[in-house]
Amino acid sequence: MQQDVPGFRERLQRRIIFRRAMKRFLQAPEKCVQGDVLEHLVFGWGNELWSGWSEYLAACIEHALRSSGPILECGSGLSTILVGAVAQRRGLAHCALEHMPDWAARVRTQLAKYHIDSNIHCAPLKDHGSFVWYDAPVHMPENFELVICDGPPGSVKGGRYGLVPIMGSRLDDRCVILLDDAYRQQERHIAEQWKALTGGRFELVGQLKPFIRMTLAGS
Repeated sequence: MQQDVPGFRERLQRRIIFRRAMKRFLQAPEKCVQGDVLEHLVFGWGNELWSGWSEYLAACIEHALRSSGPILECGSGLSTILVGAVAQRRGLAHCALEHMPDWAARVRTQLAKYHIDSNIHCAPLKDHGSFVWYDAPVHMPENFELVICDGPPGSVKGGRYGLVPIMGSRLDDRCVILLDDAYRQQERHIAEQWKALTGGRFELVGQLKPFIRMTLAGS
């Protein structure tokens, strides 16, 4: 019987918790930045090792609530669903780059389920010489005001460095970049490189799972 399949009950529990937490989040995202809703969403999503922990997710949502321009995500996942819901609520364009087709399909399924109109571009990784980065589509907004950078994987050549060299001309002067996984020295080095390229400034944020918040020179 189905209920005897290993892990079935846990998966069912996660789906129920996620559905209930999403209902609360969609009703009032601004009230869910603090409290247990984000923790329930992370658990319900079922990818705790790779999902942004609640501190980072909270920062993504808070900045999306304040943003007045398009939002870009490098990598996709739970944050894409939550930020996408906020962007739609505020009438903002929201795009995500994802190099894994199966993962992009999973996220699209959830976006459709909750009627969230976000664009996930399945963009393979491309070798740009000194680094590898997404083969981003040409037709994207020209003035991203917020970038949530949680991809590509740190194991690829150059890690996440390619964001600024490839997308720099599409970043608004007021752009804020939230770079995840700042517990790794690689991310801190990338932030220093971006600072040299843009004249921006950055700070280390978060206690449980540090991330970097960078503002460009015009901010």
